[in-house]
Amino acid sequence: MGFGLADLSQSIFASLGIPGTTNKLSLSPSRRTCLLLIDGMGSASLAAYGAQFPIFSEVKSAIGLTSHFPSTTVTNLTSLGTGELPGVHGMLGYTVRVPNSGTPGRLLNPLKWDERVDPLFWQKVPTLFERASALGFSITNIAEKRYEGSAFTQAALRGARYVGANRRNEMVEEAAAALAEPNSFSYLYVNGLDHAGHNDGVGSEKWLLALAEVAELIKALVAKLPKNTDFYVTADHGMVNVGEKIVLGIDNDLMKNVTLVGGEPRARHMYVTEGALDETVALWREFLGERATIFSKSEVVSNNLFGEEVSTESVERMGDFIAIANSEVILIDPTRVPQETAMVGHHGGVTDSEVAIPLLKFL
Repeated sequence: MGFGLADLSQSIFASLGIPGTTNKLSLSPSRRTCLLLIDGMGSASLAAYGAQFPIFSEVKSAIGLTSHFPSTTVTNLTSLGTGELPGVHGMLGYTVRVPNSGTPGRLLNPLKWDERVDPLFWQKVPTLFERASALGFSITNIAEKRYEGSAFTQAALRGARYVGANRRNEMVEEAAAALAEPNSFSYLYVNGLDHAGHNDGVGSEKWLLALAEVAELIKALVAKLPKNTDFYVTADHGMVNVGEKIVLGIDNDLMKNVTLVGGEPRARHMYVTEGALDETVALWREFLGERATIFSKSEVVSNNLFGEEVSTESVERMGDFIAIANSEVILIDPTRVPQETAMVGHHGGVTDSEVAIPLLKFL
């Protein structure tokens, strides 16, 4: 696999001079770095539609990165924040089971959280933001005001000074101010493109309008950021438009031994009754064929889906098996049929459209 967001954050903080980090991407030494992350802007979709917006022709350099598995926001933003792969930080997908939470147990959705779970206990790895701030670096996280203080922010991105900004001009002004001093790093996050992709699909009118807004934000930052700022733009994942829909309902034989459905439509964490794993995996493989790839928990670990190192906590949280949808297939949670059926764009899987993400340097 190629370099991902864990490698990018390690490289950025190494370029700023943070001890104990590794500059795998060979980034030039920097005193001011701005990183804008566009949720859902995959390399394939950018290649297909980016030429419509002149700012993308002004890229100084471009590197191809790979979304960590699963290709979803929770996992990849935590890898960005910590500089570690998912098997280490334990944020393994959109939803996973909370260990020791009863039978069949309850799911944790890190974007909505659960007040019974301490975010600092769930994700214990110190973030690079924390480490840099402790050394006196100016670290800011600029995103919508509603994310300030959220449990996910505490778990994945703690350590930065949070600056709430809901409008483009606010983000630009705040980033410029934060980067006025040397030894500074600003992380900016926007998710309008991801929402448009989920609702209307990649390439839709709404999606193109969202990409136009991204282009305007990049253009404004290029014009406003202080001189000698290294300005990068990246993403957490791409997206595919839905094709075949398979509902994992109670009348589906696949659900015979399933007790809990986690993950998301392109990467399902499946939990089964004790002693029924081999039978269930065989059934899923026979029924789905090439429409999905099935890994038992032991196969997930041996195939390094979450990286070479997998913590005990990660093993306890992940599904007894994981089903990764292929092509444009989605596997629909029977408890979320209306929401998941209505979505046009999906991610989480391992197709090029989902995992190939850009790293663009503008300054």
